[in-house]
Amino acid sequence: MKRTALEAWIQETESLPRWNREALEALQLQRLNHLLARAKARGGIYRDYPAKLSSLEQLQALPFTTAEDLSGGKLLLTSQSQVSRVISGATSGTTGPAKRVFYTQADLAHTVGFFAAGISEMLAPGDRCLIAFPFSGPFGLGDLIAKAVERLGGIPIPAGSRRSWGALSDLVRAACPAAYIGFPVTLLSLARYYGAGFPIRKALVSGDACPPGVMDALEAQLDSRLYPHYGSRECGLGGAVTCPAFEGMHLRENHILAEIVDEKGNVLPTGAYGELVITTIGMEAMPLIRYRTGDFTRFLPPCPCGGITRRIDRVSRRAAGLSMEDLDSALFPIPGLLDYRASLTDALELFALVLEDGLEASLGQAAARCCPGYPIRVKTARILPDDGPLYPGKRFLLNTPLVP
Repeated sequence: MKRTALEAWIQETESLPRWNREALEALQLQRLNHLLARAKARGGIYRDYPAKLSSLEQLQALPFTTAEDLSGGKLLLTSQSQVSRVISGATSGTTGPAKRVFYTQADLAHTVGFFAAGISEMLAPGDRCLIAFPFSGPFGLGDLIAKAVERLGGIPIPAGSRRSWGALSDLVRAACPAAYIGFPVTLLSLARYYGAGFPIRKALVSGDACPPGVMDALEAQLDSRLYPHYGSRECGLGGAVTCPAFEGMHLRENHILAEIVDEKGNVLPTGAYGELVITTIGMEAMPLIRYRTGDFTRFLPPCPCGGITRRIDRVSRRAAGLSMEDLDSALFPIPGLLDYRASLTDALELFALVLEDGLEASLGQAAARCCPGYPIRVKTARILPDDGPLYPGKRFLLNTPLVP
């Protein structure tokens, strides 16, 4: 099996003459100590941290950074004049102070390089690629992905995240893209709405969880394997991506140190599920030390591709009881479902956009298997061309009654 493009990019970017764990970990320790020295000199919440460590393992003794620390720009390590992009706001389904994450031009350039490495596994020069992420201006997520596609000789087709199904279908019919980058459920819904002759056959899915039921339905629809990607604003938008072995996602280890911890913060071994903790040693504007992401996964053993970078498994947002991922995995295998919104209060309510009538019973039965003991109420509506995605961003369970 050929070497993963991500590792070739890391070795070339970092000018590493040897490619092995020893060389990579030496780079990581050097970057970690540079970060610690910068953070200590700046003061702030990291002022009591050591300026230097003698091993990567010593990182485990340092305190965690949490989402509450990301408000107000108090972790910024550069001047405001060096900041090229700020992403501010609460993630869908979360509460509390809005996060603010800052990026320099170098941070954004590194992200484009990482994106290009991951996308290159599925995109050939000349391929048209539909990008179904927000285009919020220069250096926004959609713009950075488009730059990566262009770097590979591909042709980006900006779709954004708020077009109706009719408008998206018209765009696909006119542009005839071979590849797709965006939310997984959006792609599945679009393929079902479009029907016969859907041209997209290759996809890198990101921005939200892709649980087994959604992944299986998508791969059957496209007749090809998916390339899942994990990223967040905190890790520089790009964090880990699948290689052609299709077993987990290789981490961007030249820029990110990753740990998996249990509820008490103890570091877990390979194979054990827990919360992903990241230290962003490659970030210039706002590096984070031992940031608790709230995302749950596990480290996988060495990849069949022969790569040396650590891999993480499918990522989820763990929650007590029912999760949106559980519902998505159970409901989307039903072929006539396009999209749905869900609310859990004293009952589980679903409002679903469907291709055909008569799906209430099958949707209700599938939902009941996920949520035993709760009344299930299902309402459906035939999809119309002006209807759009019910979740233009991350999918989450509402906690108020639905008003379709």
